Parts: sequence; structure tokens; C-alpha cells
Amino acid sequence: MIQDIDPKHFYNQFQKAAIENSDYIISFHNNMIFAKEAGQDLDFIRYEDFLNRKREFHFTYLFTIDRQKYFLLKEDVELKVPGFAYCKMFDIRRRFPKDRVMAASTAWHLYVWYRDNRFCGRCGKETEEDEKERMLKCPVCGNMIFPKVAPAVIVGVTDGDGILMTKYANREYKRYALIAGFTEIGETVEETVRREVLEEVGLHVKNIRYYKSQPWGFDLNLLLGFFCELDDTTPIHMDEGELSLAEWVKREDIPDYGEDLSLTHEMMQRFKKGEY
Repeated sequence: MIQDIDPKHFYNQFQKAAIENSDYIISFHNNMIFAKEAGQDLDFIRYEDFLNRKREFHFTYLFTIDRQKYFLLKEDVELKVPGFAYCKMFDIRRRFPKDRVMAASTAWHLYVWYRDNRFCGRCGKETEEDEKERMLKCPVCGNMIFPKVAPAVIVGVTDGDGILMTKYANREYKRYALIAGFTEIGETVEETVRREVLEEVGLHVKNIRYYKSQPWGFDLNLLLGFFCELDDTTPIHMDEGELSLAEWVKREDIPDYGEDLSLTHEMMQRFKKGEY
């Protein structure tokens, strides 16, 4: 999955790191990321590309992968560097190497947090970056704002040799998926599983079993995977506002899209192989 970047290691501990020429710079503009333009190789500009510019730029340390540091360009400007262009985040998923896809996803998650919390939600004053931890603070009322992670479930509903597969309505992603949804305030993730299945396809489930989790910065989520079994005899009643398709698919008919980034795809393939 996207976080499986062995033998490299992802270090997300906050630090006041000094920026160096070889450090990667992540820039976002109009919800797109600045990256190498041609081919499947994913690459980013380095700090040395900024050294001869007349304008002064500001950077925030994000994280390190092995010894490679990543910084966020704080200014929302349109950069122009030969061989690089602004790319849709959705298209980044198809590129390599995986550790840079992970970097792009996590950088987007942090960028959105910084962008959406420039002002205090309590008193409206401009926030400041803390010196000791990943936090934005209000210098007036003392409000402390930490990065937000939204828990969401991915659900493999099984019935004997079949699994319930879906396609989203009105989304860019058109391939098969599994039932998914956000955990609401006051409910457990197991209750989220039951509720989402009932809301999206009108079915009841039993024997809910946790599988695995995954950070998914593209949508600011922490995904929690579950398998469960059908506990119903009623037909599927699909929520057409959420889904364009919901159907039972036999193990042998589950497609393999040849990607190993998403929890959804891994769960589909585990069931296809008879491992769940």
C-alpha cells in the first residue's frame, strides 16, 4: 500500500530543520502539485532551484524519507521551471517511486491543514506556527490547532464466494471499490461499518473483523479496513446519490488493476485469493 515504502523509512516527527540545497520543495497551486512533467517518474524541484530568484520565498518543514527532507512552499504562487508542471493529485497515484507518491499525499494533507487554518476559528486572529511541535496557535486567545485526521472505514462485505463491490457516483475514480464512509461523532468504527452498509446498499452484516489501516492523505483520512459477512436475505437497495453500481462479484471475477497503493485494492485481492 502507499505507506509500504521499505526499505526506506518515513519520519514525520516535527523539527525546526534548516533548509539545504538538495531538499525537496512541494508547491501546490489550484489544488495541483508541482512535479516533474514527463514520464512515470515522480520528482520534485529542489531548494537550489530557488536560490537565484529575486523574490523571497518561505518554507515549512514537512517530513523526511530516509535522509531526504521535504519542505512546503508557503506562498500560493504559480511556479515555472523547465521540465516541471502542475499535476492533478489524482494522476500522482499512477506514478513512481512509491515513496514520492507517499510524500505527495502526505504533503497535500498537511498543506490543506495549513491553508485552512490561517485564522483562528475562535477569535478570528491570524495564527502562528509553533516552534516545538506541529501546531498552529493563536497569539491572542491561545487556541491550539493540530492536524486533523478523519477516520473512515473500507468494508469488504462477503457472502460465501462473493464480495459486494461498488462504483462511486459522480467521482473521477471509475473502477470497482468497496463500501466506504466516515466515522460519525459518538460511534465506534464497528458501528460505522454497520451504518454505512445499511445506508449505501440497505443490507445488514455480522461477524465484523478488523483487517488493516492506511493513511490516505489524498482525502485527509485514516482508512480502517474491515471484512464482514452478509446477515440478510433482502436484495440490494442502492443509494444512487452515493453509488452508480453495487453488485455481488465472485472471487474469480474480481479484477486486478495492477496497483498496490490502496487498502481497497489490497482487500479485494486478498479475497480473490481466498485469504478472507
